[in-house]
Amino acid sequence: MSVSGASGAAAAKRTPFVLLVVALLGAGLISLLVLNSALNQGSFELDRLEKQTTELTDERQALQQEVDQLSAPDALERRARELGLVPGGSPVFIGPDGTVRGVPQTADGLPATLLAPAAPPVSLLAPRPSAGPAPVLPAPPVPTPGR
Repeated sequence: MSVSGASGAAAAKRTPFVLLVVALLGAGLISLLVLNSALNQGSFELDRLEKQTTELTDERQALQQEVDQLSAPDALERRARELGLVPGGSPVFIGPDGTVRGVPQTADGLPATLLAPAAPPVSLLAPRPSAGPAPVLPAPPVPTPGR
């Protein structure tokens, strides 16, 4: 009995150690599983974000090409003409002493002195006439050639 009693006592002393080793191995395997799952989830998120970045980069390049096309000089000129704008011609500079350098011209190239005087600007703040009937003005005289 002493032989079987001694082996039973040694096995009883090893049981907590074996359980500790089994528990540590199980915890290690579970932690590896959790870590692997987290890495896979991060990998999927990274793939999704890379795809989104590629799509947004393509969209940005397409928009930049559109801006480049619309800001090209010929496109700007065409759009300006559609809006009724004309080239301005050569600039005129006014010095600090009031001297004018250059010949003032209108946008269509005619010298400014050859044009008829323009009507004075209508002020939006000027008092308006009453709501009565508008006065009838005589027609301006028609110039006859040769006089």
